[in-house]
Amino acid sequence: MSYPDSTTSPKTKARPWWQRIPLTLQIVIALVAAVTVGIALGAGNPSPSNAALINNLAIPAELVLKALRALATPLILVAVLHTLMTTNIPGTAGRRLFVLLLTNTTVAILVGLFVANVLRPGTWGNVVTSTSTQITGQSLDPWGLLKDAVPEAVLKPLVDNNVIQLIVIALSFGIVLRGLKSEQIAQDKHAYQPIEDVIGILFEAVVRILNWVIALVPFAVFGIVAKTVAKEGFAPFQSLGAFIVAVLVALSLQACYYLTRVKFGSWVHPLKFLAGGSDAFLTAFSTSSSAAAMPVTFEVLQTKVGLRESSAALGALVGANFNNDGTALYEAMSALYISQLIGQHLSLGQQVIVILTSIFASVGAANIPNAGLVTMTLVFTSVGLPTQYIALLVTVDWFLDRCRTAINVMGDMTVSTLLDGKKPRTLDEA
Repeated sequence: MSYPDSTTSPKTKARPWWQRIPLTLQIVIALVAAVTVGIALGAGNPSPSNAALINNLAIPAELVLKALRALATPLILVAVLHTLMTTNIPGTAGRRLFVLLLTNTTVAILVGLFVANVLRPGTWGNVVTSTSTQITGQSLDPWGLLKDAVPEAVLKPLVDNNVIQLIVIALSFGIVLRGLKSEQIAQDKHAYQPIEDVIGILFEAVVRILNWVIALVPFAVFGIVAKTVAKEGFAPFQSLGAFIVAVLVALSLQACYYLTRVKFGSWVHPLKFLAGGSDAFLTAFSTSSSAAAMPVTFEVLQTKVGLRESSAALGALVGANFNNDGTALYEAMSALYISQLIGQHLSLGQQVIVILTSIFASVGAANIPNAGLVTMTLVFTSVGLPTQYIALLVTVDWFLDRCRTAINVMGDMTVSTLLDGKKPRTLDEA
């Protein structure tokens, strides 16, 4: 996902010509160049004299992954704090909104894991992996998970990349700071909010650093694809194609779930919902940004779907700051796909950890550019999966990111529709 400010800045026109090329086009060019170089270097039968050169091709991907791992925890921490400090969350409606968001995200992850377990895309191709890779088995222990949610030290989750502990800390501080803000506003409506400003500046700073890292993604894609084609040919991409199909199937099932909820939980007809939201879906897919699609979503919910302004605002504006169903689904599937790819089995307990980690990570991932790549490192770390295999997913993430962003927006619209109830607005409410 692209950060909205990056496309509306008046300095955009002053950027060098290569930075004005859309990231998607840069990745496509990198893929074509990588395949060409990989074929030239052997296409599965490399010469021993080229071994060092082929191995060095993966260096950009390794650097990008290290940078993403380093940014993941501070980014989610400040993102959750920033969201809680700046979002206007109403009382009763806010509680119902929270339940709907949690339900949709949980269902999305379960759908993703179900499809990944049934189709098993990671077994559709042969990929040379390290024989030393071993995932430690973990049984389902609810009390152990609850105990592990409390960190031994406040800053330890930032080092250990424990996303559940990180979110617990972020939510705790966010709720307390939000309460202090409310008390200050109650005493003085014009009270200065230095803490909110500091958190906003930190969030903007980390996002800008992340944009620098994302700008290197085409080089990472070129390196990992060129190395893979040179050493192993095109066989590894067979399972990657199966993974794309599996993700699209899971996203389609999630869309069907949304339409079912709309059918039985609101007055809006599913066909009217799809037709009215088409502009929002296309905007989300074309921009790969739910934040960029937010004003379009808010508008179509009122003008084309016919919802009340309060319902449209809660789902499209407030809910969008916490909702990331498509990305949570994708991360859960990615974890299972990589475990299948390297020949390791994730137990029921580990899949529960994937569910919990994906839910908590999605809280801080909404409206963050390329959130899937950032939080995926935390999901992988939570169950002991090697994060270097994320580099393989980077080659198709540019396309799947657009698909799951459209599902994110569809989830926002579904929440607004359910909040609107089973009676359409009257002329007095229009």
